[in-house]
Amino acid sequence: MDLAFTPEEQAFREEIRTWVRDNLPADISHKVHNALRLSRDDMQRWAKILGKKGWLGYGWPRQFGGPGWNAVQKHLFEEECALAGAPRIVPFGPVMVAPVIMAFGNPEQQQRFLPGIASGEVWWSQGYSEPGSGSDLASLKTRAERQGDHYIVNGQKTWTTLGQYGEWIFCLVRTSTEGKPQTGISFLLIDMKSPGVTVRPIKLLDGEYEVNEVWFDNVKVPAENLIGEENKGWTYAKHLLAHERTNIADVNRAKRELERLKRIAKAEGVWDDLRFRDQIALLEVDIVALEMLVLRVLSAEKSGKNSLDIAGLLKIKGSEIQQRYTELMMLAAGPFSVPFIEEAMEAGWQGNFPGGVVANAPLASTYFNMRKTTIYGGSNEVQRNIVAQTVLG
Repeated sequence: MDLAFTPEEQAFREEIRTWVRDNLPADISHKVHNALRLSRDDMQRWAKILGKKGWLGYGWPRQFGGPGWNAVQKHLFEEECALAGAPRIVPFGPVMVAPVIMAFGNPEQQQRFLPGIASGEVWWSQGYSEPGSGSDLASLKTRAERQGDHYIVNGQKTWTTLGQYGEWIFCLVRTSTEGKPQTGISFLLIDMKSPGVTVRPIKLLDGEYEVNEVWFDNVKVPAENLIGEENKGWTYAKHLLAHERTNIADVNRAKRELERLKRIAKAEGVWDDLRFRDQIALLEVDIVALEMLVLRVLSAEKSGKNSLDIAGLLKIKGSEIQQRYTELMMLAAGPFSVPFIEEAMEAGWQGNFPGGVVANAPLASTYFNMRKTTIYGGSNEVQRNIVAQTVLG
């Protein structure tokens, strides 16, 4: 395994770095570097800038309008965007459902849905988890009953991230109760403006309405919105989840946040505390190790090997690292990180913050928010079992 980048790859990195520097709006970059609240407009504005360049679907092959980059080029693109302070691409459209439509959708579906995803015009949501079906996703109960040329959908999805902005949602629905639970699941695309769709926000620990409940009450969905074959949705879902769990590792954001942690430690006077520096060093070692693991996956992809069976391992380590750097930021700021002020998440907030260091104001919110990472995308406890079965044998 050769982990050194070639001169061509280094030149590619410079090209990406220059373009991102010239095109990323400064107000958005400021919010990202300081962990301030991003609005729907912020996220979609950056998505449309990438879409205009043809890079929102940066992982797509040329035949579907993507740049056709290899695995290393995709990694370098993600890294340069993260380090520059670009918002993380909302993954539900370009990273999750698009590969499923490419792999299992028919030509009509590809022509209908992929352009809106590639341009950033259409906001997609994910309808997987249910109140009784999280890590045990195969037990889902949302029903889709075929009636002529339509399905009638009834049920509830939960933890739908940014679902309040969603225009379309891809859902796993039960179309059969015969056989194993996995065999009766189908993959359906649903217009969220359809009558009978209700979105209810869920307030999280950090005061944000990041996730939602989505209810389906006799929602009429054209049968042409079924991806692939009926009752084969579990196969398509596993294809998507591998992409999701690799994406959750988010090593490039961890590298950016490591630098922020160092800035906070220096500003708060704890950088010279050798014990605290030890903790930062241990975190940095883990981030480098995670990056090496990601590069191993990329190296395997380049050689045509199947790399997705360790996606769960990437998810475990990536999520634990995200929690650790938020904890160390809190410890670095000490008592000045404790006050939880929701308004401080807004750019330009000039309120009275104890200690006077306004940069510390978002720390509690970020800490609370990151408690979710070891749960979503398949809880880490379940992921360890999967890794034990598929990797260790």
